[in-house]
Formats: sequence, C-alpha cells, structure tokens
Amino acid sequence: MTSGGYDPNQNPQGGQPYGQPYPQGGQQYPQQGGQYGQQPPQYGQQQYGGQQQYGGQQQYGQPQQQYGQPQYGQDQYGQQGGGYGAPGGGVPADLGTRIGARIIDGLIVNIVFIILAQVVNSFVLQIAISFVGALALLGYFVALEVTQGQTLGKKILGLKVLPPSGAATLTPEVSFKRNAFLAANLIPCVGGFVTLGLMIYIIITISQDPNKQGWHDKFAGGTQVVKVS
Repeated sequence: MTSGGYDPNQNPQGGQPYGQPYPQGGQQYPQQGGQYGQQPPQYGQQQYGGQQQYGGQQQYGQPQQQYGQPQYGQDQYGQQGGGYGAPGGGVPADLGTRIGARIIDGLIVNIVFIILAQVVNSFVLQIAISFVGALALLGYFVALEVTQGQTLGKKILGLKVLPPSGAATLTPEVSFKRNAFLAANLIPCVGGFVTLGLMIYIIITISQDPNKQGWHDKFAGGTQVVKVS
C-alpha cells in the first residue's frame, strides 16, 4: 500500500488492470470487407465468386486472345489457302526442270517422225511428215495435260500443270492455249525456227516472273506448273 491510496498493480497504464485479459464481451473491431490485413482488389482486378481475375480475362475461365496471335482460319504467317507462290497451291517448278520435261516430251513424240523424215527422200513427203508430227506433238500435250495433268516428261521429273486459279479442272481449251505456240511447227520450212523463237521468249518470261509463269501460262488464263514430288 502506497501513500494516497494508489496501487501500481491496478491499472498500470491507465488501461486494463495488470495480468487480466481484455474483455471479450465488449465491442470488437469491425471486420467489413474481409479479415484484418487484407487489401481491397487493386485497379484492373475483378472478383467473381470469391476468385480474382487478372489481366482482363473473361469470365468462366476463358482467357482473351493475346495480341499478335493468329486468329481462326489463318495460319501462323497470315497466309490463307494454297502454298507459296502458286495460285492453286504447291511450289512453282524451276525453269531448268521445265525445260528438261519439254525436251523429254519432244523426243518421245518426234523420234519416230525424225526417223521417217530421214528415210523418205521426197520433199513433199518430208513436209507431210513434219506437218503430221507438229499436230501429234500439240495433241500429245493437250491430251495428257487434260486427262492426267502432266505429260510423260513432267511425270518423270515430278511436275504437274494446275488449272487457272478458281477453275476445277484443266479444260482442252485452256491446255490448247498454253501449247498453241507449238502450232508454229505447221509452217513449212521455217516453222521450227519460229517455234524455237517463241520457246526462247517463254523461257525469258518464266525466269522474270515471281510465280514462274510464262506468257503462254498467262495467255491460258493463269495456268501453273508446280512440283509434286
């Protein structure tokens, strides 16, 4: 007992008496908006059903499409439909392979007529043989391109002729147009030189075109020779 009736063990700091817990039946701190220590959702966060969503995601767990990702119907590089460079799909055949296929086809068709022209001594018969040979060569290309899409030379070297973009098949009219330059062989005496000049021009236009289409391909509406193997 101290002077003045003051007991230091009773209410040592002006609060709850020393050694006794705080009353539990009194008023407690308000707990609105979550437990103590939780922070409210930050800017850009939304809360659905007790779970926060981050980064602008959609509801039901479906994330939004990120920027720069390809959409449905487009491949990774934004290309649609066919392959590189070819309107109907596939890779355009290189110039050297196409020349090789033409040489093979020419030998296959003309070998018989060349032999006959050397055997026959009559000038008239030689002209007639050359005329028939020119028709046979033109018919050979049209018939095989329409029915099979490739001649024997193209088949050996793994090439194929595609119809113009949007066309279902290669029609006889289209095939005739792309091979019409062969009809120059029908001109007596100079027909072979005219055909050679036209073929040189075709080679130049193929080499200068990004899709390897010669003027005969464009004259036929946009045919395309592609690699198939």
